[in-house]
Amino acid sequence: MPTKTIQVEIKQGAGFRTECKAGKHVVVIDQPIPAGGMDAGPTPLDVQLMTLGSCIAAIGRIIANQRKLIVRGIEVAVTGEINTDGLLGKPADTRVGFSAITARVKIDADMSAAEKQKFLHDIDARCPISENIKNATPVTVTLAS
Repeated sequence: MPTKTIQVEIKQGAGFRTECKAGKHVVVIDQPIPAGGMDAGPTPLDVQLMTLGSCIAAIGRIIANQRKLIVRGIEVAVTGEINTDGLLGKPADTRVGFSAITARVKIDADMSAAEKQKFLHDIDARCPISENIKNATPVTVTLAS
């Protein structure tokens, strides 16, 4: 079974502005001004939802290309519900992460509703971001020297 290691590098200075580097690409993640940031980019929570939506769209395109389906476009609206008390250090009786995430997918293709539903099922079954969110992936956080 072939595996691929994917690595990103994250650098943050004195404020919340965080530069995230993936290969030659740099994405800025920040916090809104009311939260102490400069609003120079989306928040980490926004980015998690963006990764899910963009992965759904990308896997949809891969499947469409493999099956030679004409898909004119895929739109994904992702919503996450979260109690922010825990991440702010306040007492919370709920988990710190999202309690629910919903992705609503619009597929622009000449397919019946049943065909679109099957296509979406296949997308979700192959989406690594969806799979990582649904299933516990071991995460190890260590101190680097």
